[in-house]
Amino acid sequence: MASALPFLKVHGLGNDFVLLDGLSRELPLARLLEPRTAIAICDRHLGVGADGVLLLLPPRSAEAQLTMRVLNADGSEAEMCGNGIRCAAKAARDHLPRFAGLERLAFDTGAGLLHCDLRLDAEGRVAAVRVDMGRPRLERAELPMRGEGRFVEGALSAGGRELRATAVSMGNPHLVSFVDEDPRPLAEALGPGLEHHPDFPRRVNVEFARLDADGAGLELWVWERGCGITRACGTGACATAVAAVVTGRAREGVPLEVRLPGGPLRIEVAPGLERVLMEGPAVEVFRGELELP
Repeated sequence: MASALPFLKVHGLGNDFVLLDGLSRELPLARLLEPRTAIAICDRHLGVGADGVLLLLPPRSAEAQLTMRVLNADGSEAEMCGNGIRCAAKAARDHLPRFAGLERLAFDTGAGLLHCDLRLDAEGRVAAVRVDMGRPRLERAELPMRGEGRFVEGALSAGGRELRATAVSMGNPHLVSFVDEDPRPLAEALGPGLEHHPDFPRRVNVEFARLDADGAGLELWVWERGCGITRACGTGACATAVAAVVTGRAREGVPLEVRLPGGPLRIEVAPGLERVLMEGPAVEVFRGELELP
């Protein structure tokens, strides 16, 4: 298997990835970026199986130490992935000697420069990561979304139902709707159509959230662009917390527990929407080698 590529299988709250190290070796990047390659790798019956592929690559800017690229299970490339960057930070710190002893890493991503603070376990390995996700964006042009200005509690039709939703970019586009009923059936039924809504030329991630009575947390189901329902979505959790703040459902500067099917994330929206902080676990599952299709 001389042409086989070593990989790590990693996950953040069950949102799982095949991670390839392009810092220690040269990756066949052109082949990896072909949609059919990620589709084959992520196939849960015929491939390794994953929600996406993470590529660790050399930094693109002087401020960063490495670059993360994210390929969705349908072969498209995402600008960012909150669970993915925590997994990438764990893999880099735990396995690459150049990052040994560091407790902070700076990544170039499609959403810009992002910093990760590493939480270590008793054995000195990364157990959790706190990510400064940067400033959220609410202007339609920044998502992108057709129209002008912000889309906050705006009206949309999907599946014969009228919804109120808020559009937020965390470097990738999200559409968040707060509901009083079980959010899972709504995400499953309405997510596919909303992902391809004509107002979003690059498609959109779709969130359905139900707030706790005390406002200290919420339940969240996400239909991810290019993946469908996943067990967790870090950028979706951040976008939902931002939407909760801008619609008066949550307070800025106060941590919010966002409970996803795979477990909780701790999200804090800074005063003035200056930045969003996300903290959650990262887990290594196994190592292996794969042959590209």
